[in-house]
Amino acid sequence: MIRITILACVVGLCACQAAARPDTVTVDEIVARHIEAIGGEEAIRNLQNLVFGGGLYEEEGYSSDGNATMSLGRPFFKLVGDKTSGYAEGYDGAAWEWFENPGIVVRTVGKASEAIRHYAGVESPLLDYREKGSSARLIGETELDARAVFVIQLERRDGFIEQFYIDKNNYLINASGREAPIHAFGDSVTRLNRISDYRTVGGVQIAHHFESVEMPSGKPLSSMQWGSIKANQELPADWFSPPEFERTPLQTFIEQLYGQRSDIAAVMWTYHEFRRANPEIDISDPVNMAAFQILKMGDVDNAIALLEQNAKDYPDSANTRFGLGRAYQTAKRLEDAKTEFLAALNADPDHARSKAALEALLKKN
Repeated sequence: MIRITILACVVGLCACQAAARPDTVTVDEIVARHIEAIGGEEAIRNLQNLVFGGGLYEEEGYSSDGNATMSLGRPFFKLVGDKTSGYAEGYDGAAWEWFENPGIVVRTVGKASEAIRHYAGVESPLLDYREKGSSARLIGETELDARAVFVIQLERRDGFIEQFYIDKNNYLINASGREAPIHAFGDSVTRLNRISDYRTVGGVQIAHHFESVEMPSGKPLSSMQWGSIKANQELPADWFSPPEFERTPLQTFIEQLYGQRSDIAAVMWTYHEFRRANPEIDISDPVNMAAFQILKMGDVDNAIALLEQNAKDYPDSANTRFGLGRAYQTAKRLEDAKTEFLAALNADPDHARSKAALEALLKKN
């Protein structure tokens, strides 16, 4: 059972009643004890990288094969996934995503960038938090899973707010809390992320298990269990960067659409010129891919304009009509979204994503 009785209403963490503000300890004292508890500042600074393997990720309706991977590196690097497996994402000073099919690299911004950059690097975000441009304050004491915890709220330089639940006995982080969408186009929910299974890696206590639940309901959202974590491995210089490859004209075209996403006139010019020069190439799915990425970056109107043209040129493509429907749904144009999902099912009665999207739309409305 979770009992949350803290001053956490600023991010919606079920603030039932105010917890007593502790008068005998400061936020910096708690942070110092936490750093010492996980191994000490010297051991942390000796970590050059961490390589995670054997990860079993689970969420409702999905379970991975137990071979998930992730790498973190000093000073701010991150790689999620295997660049040879079809999809990977990372941070090498800027966030990126790699899609083997159709073979493109996109540099992400907005929420997608935020999700990857906040947990890049090997250090706890609480270590040297002021130097990192963050501010921290102690907002209370409470109980989490029958254990007494301090609650520290950390606000990063970009305004991202997160809460850390630090065990009053061992000073390990038992959980963190934040508000974030479940998926790229999902509604934001308040998450509590339980953190456990600490093991010594490179002289530092590193958690191996993470479980995310929705608050205040406690509904399970996802979990990750790492099989192994290794420290200070020999990694190639380009380990944290996207793969290098020779692009085909179609792959170049997709990246050009994405790269010009804030200028719809430029996007549409590129679209029409490529289609005119290459009439034999079916670009419906690649354009859907580019528009999906544009939509993720928050350029909703421009994504819709591109998808509307795509649907006009490929009206019998279920994928194209579904893509436009998803964009309309993101823009809260629900009747238009319904029309497109129905059009997709008319083109392909077995189109699973359209079926699921339409059912969810009708259920919600």
